[in-house]
Amino acid sequence: MSNNYEDSLSMDALNERIAILEDNIRQLIEQAAAASGEQNESRIADRISQQNDELDRLLNIRESRQKK
Repeated sequence: MSNNYEDSLSMDALNERIAILEDNIRQLIEQAAAASGEQNESRIADRISQQNDELDRLLNIRESRQKK
């Protein structure tokens, strides 16, 4: 389910994007802990879910490359 851009990333670039996503998720979790109001919490939860999906996709690409 990866796109051509992700397939063309070097392993270093892929690892960098993974690290960025992990940091984004950490920051979003911190924001969620400080957020008040159902609308803010829902918006942050949606962002966390999107970031987790992207992280899973990149981790799968990295794992498949490491098996080659």
